[in-house]
Amino acid sequence: MRVDLFDFDLPPERIALRPVRPRDAARMLVAAGDAPLRDAHVRDLPALLRAGDVLVFNDTRVIPAQLEGARGQARIGATLHKRLDLRRWQAFVRNAKRLKEGDEIAFPAGVTATAEARHEDGSITLAFHGDEPVEVLLERAGRMPLPPYIAGKRATDEADRSDYQTMFAARDGAVAAPTASLHFTPDLIAALDAAGVGRETLTLHVGAGTFLPVKAEDTAEHKMHAEWGRIDADTAARLNAARAAGGRIIAAGTTALRLLESAATPDGTIAPFEGDTAIFITPGYRFRAIDGLMTNFHLPKSTLFMLVSALMGLDRMQAVYAHAIGEGYRFYSYGDSSLLLPES
Repeated sequence: MRVDLFDFDLPPERIALRPVRPRDAARMLVAAGDAPLRDAHVRDLPALLRAGDVLVFNDTRVIPAQLEGARGQARIGATLHKRLDLRRWQAFVRNAKRLKEGDEIAFPAGVTATAEARHEDGSITLAFHGDEPVEVLLERAGRMPLPPYIAGKRATDEADRSDYQTMFAARDGAVAAPTASLHFTPDLIAALDAAGVGRETLTLHVGAGTFLPVKAEDTAEHKMHAEWGRIDADTAARLNAARAAGGRIIAAGTTALRLLESAATPDGTIAPFEGDTAIFITPGYRFRAIDGLMTNFHLPKSTLFMLVSALMGLDRMQAVYAHAIGEGYRFYSYGDSSLLLPES
């Protein structure tokens, strides 16, 4: 499909630069089948789902993966996006033309790394020096990797250390938050429990490639970035049992959805999974593992807007986004949410 079919005009003032407080006070636009759109709030979720439904969350934890350093007189910026082993990470590098293989980069707090191989996606392998885990080094020298549409308008600050982390964050490795889950609070989880809505977690370490623009003119020409994920056998069994009992599997975010669909067999059974996924979901895709999606509002011509258009239909999603823009919904990572249910 032509990428320009997924374009829309978004006024800059619709981009949220800070989250609302409390988190579950964010607005939520509900699109269920062909029913009229409904304006609600995230805290209304227990009344919008059914007893027996299961929300699936991503328990990845965002690490302070942005580093500012130097090679000699050249300033070098690096955003780590994929762990290769204990000391080596792939990174998107600003001013990469000033680096050659074997160059040493000095970052703050005594953190140093050597530039190694370049990859097809333009990233560079950085091999960090010393014996401490890279995550420990990042806590000293790094900052939270806010998306460019926020970082380009304000500086990252201490509030982002907590604001850009979900309550489910448990496993270090993401360089972008699974933003649908930013809306959840202990009070909301208690209300969902009382309503009989189940929850499960999986892990997908979100990479910086999620922010890369689609440069191709046709979706068939776009190469998706790979991310590491895991669904254990017990979680897969519980999800399959819930669905067999009539419950719906609702992904809390596109990262959870992509991993569930990567793990699903042709008959819709969710199998245990561990490894990389580069699944790219566009209209025409047949969903196998999920029955609905809670997600924030995405960028024009992005792979994530293509994904929601595959779930609901492109015309329907263009109408959803037109309504959200007209009604003043807040967009992107710190913005409002939507609940997308293909069948009402």
